[in-house]
Amino acid sequence: MMDDHLSGDERTAAFISSLRWADLPDPVRRKAKMCLVDNAAALLAGTPTRLSQISAEYAARLWRGDEASIVLHGKRSTAAGAAFANGNSANAIDSDDSARYAYGHAGAQLFPTVLALAEARELSGQRLLTGLVVGYEVAHRIGRCWHDDHTVYQACGSWGSVACAAAAAHLLDLPADQARHALGIADYHAPNAPMMRDIEQPAMVKHASGWGAMTGVMSAELAACGYTGVPSLLAHEKYTAWVDDIGQNYLMVDGVAWKAKGFACCGWAHAASEGAKRLVDQYHLQAEEIDRIHIETFHNAMCLGTKLPTTTEEAQFNLAWPVAAMLADGEIGPAQTLESRLSDPRIRGLAARVAVSEAEDLNELCDLFQRGDPRGRFASRVTVTTTAGRVYESGLVGGGLRRAAGGGGHGRHGDPGRAGVRVMRYHSVTTADAMKPALGRALTPAQALGQKGYGHGVEADSFGLGPGGQLGVKAL
Repeated sequence: MMDDHLSGDERTAAFISSLRWADLPDPVRRKAKMCLVDNAAALLAGTPTRLSQISAEYAARLWRGDEASIVLHGKRSTAAGAAFANGNSANAIDSDDSARYAYGHAGAQLFPTVLALAEARELSGQRLLTGLVVGYEVAHRIGRCWHDDHTVYQACGSWGSVACAAAAAHLLDLPADQARHALGIADYHAPNAPMMRDIEQPAMVKHASGWGAMTGVMSAELAACGYTGVPSLLAHEKYTAWVDDIGQNYLMVDGVAWKAKGFACCGWAHAASEGAKRLVDQYHLQAEEIDRIHIETFHNAMCLGTKLPTTTEEAQFNLAWPVAAMLADGEIGPAQTLESRLSDPRIRGLAARVAVSEAEDLNELCDLFQRGDPRGRFASRVTVTTTAGRVYESGLVGGGLRRAAGGGGHGRHGDPGRAGVRVMRYHSVTTADAMKPALGRALTPAQALGQKGYGHGVEADSFGLGPGGQLGVKAL
């Protein structure tokens, strides 16, 4: 039982320093393992991008070291350097998870953080997973505080720095006082990442995921040296109600969602893309017979725009491109959003026929979602008019984030169930063709990491990936 007189960041620091795998309810353990596989798939899928290549080369040069692997690039670096490079890769095609109460991507920062430190310190799979749980629980709380405190919508690497510092502090075995300073250091040094500026002009800076992971690792390492930080936002009295149940109410069980079938685009575009798929499936529409497409959506989705992309970042932060890709191919993966496909005349032709309008009822649903109201969602309506003059309407379609079925409110007794496993397995096997051999190696049981004990507590059977053995993570 924690002291009722602790401040929010003191309570969080106590959770960071004391949590053990044995303490976690079974639904939390299962969700953590599912998150690990989904994050691994997202990281691997992002490695062919130019963003990943630049990050890997830079990290290996700037942070010279042999502590941790830069995934699939054949390079090594310090833990902070590997976390930076792998964090950028994990978000490079925007297929990574979403933390509902943080309103952004948590896993793309947290997984690279715990992967780097677990490798550097030769920790077990149970320790890695426990660090991941710590990070997710802090992410949901600090993200909510962060957005309330900032008038400009901040990208994920801002609040993610604090969540990654929490995960890193746990894996570094920092005592509660140093863990509290790690939170404060990360809070103070977190990047200022104005998300909507990148939505307007998409670039590699994206969600600042690499910066969040790097800042988190460095903050915890500095705290271990005696470096001190200010109280984090978690200490503010106005946020007590959002923090005081940490360690009792595991928000990640119901709060972490996965991209539908591994969609490689911004979550704001999912609802419209799902609407397009509904029309194709229901009416067997062919791309060649489509004359024009109209999308009714909410404000943030409208901000994505319809400009024909020239980079993968522009394709991901776009409303017309993923809808056109869905109409043409029936999916939105790396094969549709990497640069090699952006000159495809079928997708470009469809994207050029997209018109968008904003609907107030859809804004209201988005606002409810942002406030954590279960009635809220990202939603859109899609209308397709054919060259023959026929009009097909999707009706109201919800967004594509998938949350495994839970129970008991915000994760107290929720069970991820098998639905989430199916989503991630689909995600894992539908990345770009070039990544399939690497995914097979990474998700094959009994790889090298099991030899150091990483596999302990990370059984392949837990993911429905096949009989026997353990999940090898070092193969990443």
